[in-house]
Amino acid sequence: MGKTGLSQSDPPARLARILLSLSLVVSMSALGMSILPYPGSAPAKTERPFDPPKPGMADRLVVRKSERRLYLMRGEQALRTYGIALGFRPDGHKRHEGDGRTPEGHYRIDRRNDRSRYRKSLRISYPNTRDVRRARFRGQSPGGLIMIHGQPNARGGAEPLAGDWTQGCIAVSNRAIDEIWSLTALGTPIEILP
Repeated sequence: MGKTGLSQSDPPARLARILLSLSLVVSMSALGMSILPYPGSAPAKTERPFDPPKPGMADRLVVRKSERRLYLMRGEQALRTYGIALGFRPDGHKRHEGDGRTPEGHYRIDRRNDRSRYRKSLRISYPNTRDVRRARFRGQSPGGLIMIHGQPNARGGAEPLAGDWTQGCIAVSNRAIDEIWSLTALGTPIEILP
C-alpha cells in the first residue's frame, strides 16, 4: 500500500491519479500555462544563480535600441560599446513570431553557439513567461531564437550589413561578436531598452 492507503495496482486509484493529472494539465492550459515547451520557443530550463564574472569580464549587457548601441558593463562602467543592427521593424517590444521586432526587457544569455550560420551567436532567453502569455492571449506564437550574433558566414569577412536587417536579433560586426563572446559568460543578464 502507498502513503494514501491505496494499492498502486488498485485500478480505481490509478484512474483517479490519471484523471487528476489530466485535469491539472487542462487547468494550466486554460490559464495560459504549460508544462510542455511552446512550439518555437526555447526549451524549458531551470533558473540557476548567476555566477559572478571573472575579472575583466562584463557583469551585464545593456542594449539601447534607439541609439543602436550595445554596452558591455561592469558595475556602472562600460567596458566596451558596439554599433548594432536590429530587427527589420525595430520600434516596440516583440509581440509575436515574424513581426521583425527585437524584444525589450530583462533576459539572460542562455546559450553560446560557435557553429552558427553567423560568425558566433549568443542566445537571449526570450520568450519569458510574460512574453508567452501575451502572445498566447492574442492567439499567436511569441517566436524565439533571439540572438546576439555576428555577420552571416556566407558573406565572408565583408563589412557589416547596413541598416536593421535581422528577424529580431541583435547583429554586430564579426570583430565585435568575438569580443562580446570572450567578455561574457553563460547566464550574463541583458537589459534591452527602447
